[in-house]
Amino acid sequence: MSSIDNIKMINIPTVLDPRGKLAVVEKDTIPFSINRVYYLYDVPSDAFRGGHAHKKLSQILVALSGSFEVYLKDGKSEVSVTLNKPNKGLLIKPGIWREIGNFSSGSVCLVLASDVFDEADYIRDYDSFLEYKKEL
Repeated sequence: MSSIDNIKMINIPTVLDPRGKLAVVEKDTIPFSINRVYYLYDVPSDAFRGGHAHKKLSQILVALSGSFEVYLKDGKSEVSVTLNKPNKGLLIKPGIWREIGNFSSGSVCLVLASDVFDEADYIRDYDSFLEYKKEL
C-alpha cells in the first residue's frame, strides 16, 4: 500500500555550462516508462489543481519555472512539499491523494506520467479515496 513515506524526490541530471544549464530526463532517470507528458501553466495563485488520487498511475511533478506547493495525503498522514527547482522531481506513486496550490506567477508544473489518461484510474472524491485505502 502506498503511503507518503514512499514519496521521494528524483534528481534530474543537469549539465552545467557557462551558456546555461541543461536538465536531461532519460529512461534511467525515471523509475517508470513515460506514457504521457503534460504541464500546468497560467494557474491563478489562489487556484488548486489535482484533488484526486490514482489507483495505478505513477507521476513525477517538476517545477520548470516558479514554485508551487504539493499537498499529499495517504489517508493517515499528510505532508506538503514545495517544488521550485527544475532539476528536482517529486515522485508520487498510486494511492496518494494530491492537490497542488500556491502557484507563483509564471510557474509551470511539468507532469511525467506512467500511463495515458484513463478516467477509471482516478478517485476524485476524498471520502471515496479513504474507503479505497481501507479496502487495500
